[in-house]
Amino acid sequence: MTEGEHEQSQFKPPTTDPWKGFRGVCAGTLVLEVIVVLLALPVVSTVGGGLSWLSITYIVGLAVLMIVASGMQRRPQAMQINLGLQVLLLLGVFVHLSIGIVAVIFAAVWAYLLYLRKDITRRIDRGLLRGQRD
Repeated sequence: MTEGEHEQSQFKPPTTDPWKGFRGVCAGTLVLEVIVVLLALPVVSTVGGGLSWLSITYIVGLAVLMIVASGMQRRPQAMQINLGLQVLLLLGVFVHLSIGIVAVIFAAVWAYLLYLRKDITRRIDRGLLRGQRD
């Protein structure tokens, strides 16, 4: 056994699933994002010179994809899906600038969630979560 394997094996797994809460935060973030994206419709309509079939389809379609993704947070590829949706949202700047602004704000939120995911992994590996030590 290598030193890293020995170090990791001295800690028992967390008593509760730390990823359950993280998945909930990701799902909740997507739901909030859906609300904000759909609230962009009146902004695009008023400030953007009116809604076209393209802008409506893009915004509503993206919102539907986010709702579906919020229910897929248990899948191993959930974070990649979430980040892919952020890229699609960022491309919404070509539909209207306000969508791009929303994308930049949520990109910061997702960057923080990536940091949290890395921190949780680090804490599990070091045995720092509650219930991992006697």
